Amino acid sequence: MTRSPLRTLGAAALAVGAVGAATFAYASLIERKQFTLREFTAPVLPAGAEPIRVLHLSDLHMAAWQREKQVWLTKLAQLKPDLIVDTGDNLGHEDGLIGIRAALEPFKGVPGVYVWGSNDYFGPSPRNPVKYFTGPSRLHPKPTSLDIAGLKAYLDGLGFTDLNNTATAIEIKGTRLEFFGVDDPHRHYDDLDAAADALAGVAAEGRSVRIGVAHAPYQYVLNSFIDHGARLIFAGHTHGGQVCVPGCGALVTNCDLPRKQAKGLSMWRHQLRSAYLHVSAGLGTSIYAPVRFACKPEATLLTLVPEGQASV
Repeated sequence: MTRSPLRTLGAAALAVGAVGAATFAYASLIERKQFTLREFTAPVLPAGAEPIRVLHLSDLHMAAWQREKQVWLTKLAQLKPDLIVDTGDNLGHEDGLIGIRAALEPFKGVPGVYVWGSNDYFGPSPRNPVKYFTGPSRLHPKPTSLDIAGLKAYLDGLGFTDLNNTATAIEIKGTRLEFFGVDDPHRHYDDLDAAADALAGVAAEGRSVRIGVAHAPYQYVLNSFIDHGARLIFAGHTHGGQVCVPGCGALVTNCDLPRKQAKGLSMWRHQLRSAYLHVSAGLGTSIYAPVRFACKPEATLLTLVPEGQASV
């Protein structure tokens, strides 16, 4: 018995709908909670320097009720990192600081640096995901302010250093690291001139390694970091694309960073110079878009080693 074209189309539509529903269920209920530790090696230290283990955290988008994420973060303290780099978007809800305190308390006393993302200032809002294909996201006209003052006080209390439009120097295992960073470029809060002036104030001759830190890896920021001597750059913001196509990768980066560099360790080149660029895909999502597909939530342990050793 031959089936009618309408019945065939109806069956196909049901099949497509079932696949879509199953994919959404996987992305929202399973992969979004498959927290993953990535590990890379970057050869940026002077010859003979001891390796330095850097834990890069980004885009936690924390809410108070997200206990699984908080517990997973506390266990990262067992890695005994020498340094923590936090590239912003820590908060994801008005009560997010409760979750941040639960997650980061084991890292108290570990040296760290941090910069802000827009979701440290403002709470998330519902968005049409299709608009990400038309350009970087815009701030909601009536955003909810978050407790950034409380977040700053807490991170400072842990022993982390504020790098927003400024610079600092930290000596770890005998190597001097000169950090300079900017406030969120995605909201145009960055002041590259102020960061450069602050860097000049902490710069020292000799075996220093310069490291740039920003939330959103816009090309003009990365280029400026290289112009001022950065050998390594940390960023977040992209969520690695958040929803990716297997074999193709990120579809968007929510900035002008090339999609192939949406996450992981790569090289950024500018005017015959280059620096290692590490972009974290982050650990969280907006509470209004709680899905990840082919892009697991992550933190990264980046081991800095002397130049000449292979990067991994």
